Amino acid sequence: MLLRLPTSVSEAQECLAEGAVPIGGATLVWAAWQRHGFPARAMSLRELPEANVIGREALGAAVVLARVDDRVPDVLRRAAASVGTGAVRRTATVGGNLVGSTLRCLLPPALVLDARARVLGPDGVRETGLADAAAGRAVLLSVHWREPVAAAYRKFPGADGGPPPLVVASALHDGEPGPRLRVAVRTGYDVLSEDVDRGADAEDTLGVLRERSLGGLPPVAWEAVREQVSGLLGRPDGR
Repeated sequence: MLLRLPTSVSEAQECLAEGAVPIGGATLVWAAWQRHGFPARAMSLRELPEANVIGREALGAAVVLARVDDRVPDVLRRAAASVGTGAVRRTATVGGNLVGSTLRCLLPPALVLDARARVLGPDGVRETGLADAAAGRAVLLSVHWREPVAAAYRKFPGADGGPPPLVVASALHDGEPGPRLRVAVRTGYDVLSEDVDRGADAEDTLGVLRERSLGGLPPVAWEAVREQVSGLLGRPDGR
């Protein structure tokens, strides 16, 4: 396997045109390659500046999870810190988790941050939604968002060999004509999300959420949503 390490977007485009397979830390595909054969060409973005940004409103796809720190919102940092073991986090990348994994541990916090994806395709760099990026139709370079007023995150313990553990994330954003609340829940392999206007109080907001897709959540998940929404809307910076 020939591994390419492009240092510019134009060079990365050339690699794609040559048929190079994009990889992150290869934590998820290595075993499959060993069983079924390695691709002739692969491409890593670890030397590409656009894929290595870390900041309050941006995170690169090539950043390994162990490097996700307090430069990003806490809801995203805590999610990255909860993935696997330390050894896994030193290898697995943001892009691999969002696009190459069925677990998608970073997806709930990215959704509540209202993140957008910058992707590289045959026609160059463009911005798109997370769903489009996760579908793998282009190479994820980075995710970008507007910093929230407040956010919360909780990951429940998981059983060995069982489905992915329950994750609940939420964030309150300034907006026009008023504040908006975003909530995302991973239950099993499914991720549900809702975006609603903030109501007059927490119960009003929860009532709207319950009328939508989150109303069918298991009781333990709904109680976690209730706790987060009540906490966010009741804190001083939640106004």
